[in-house]
Amino acid sequence: MPIELAREDRQQAVESIMRYFAEHMDERIGNVSAGALLGFFLEEIGPLVYNRAVADAQEKLLPRVQELDLEVHEDAFQYWRKAGRGRKQR
Repeated sequence: MPIELAREDRQQAVESIMRYFAEHMDERIGNVSAGALLGFFLEEIGPLVYNRAVADAQEKLLPRVQELDLEVHEDAFQYWRKAGRGRKQR
């Protein structure tokens, strides 16, 4: 599954890459080159970050999912037990 960014996010990322090159690499990179570099990173490295995020989310959610049956469990066949509380025995 390819990682795609919204148009506005992509534009911000390209501008950030361009700024990084200007300030840290002492050279300029154009809009097209920055976009290509972003595409490379998204395709090559993006899945590593995505998979790590999914694993982290699973790790956080698993304990809660395992407790779900305790939180929402309902006992079956409770009608007669409940009905017996309000009735008088004959």
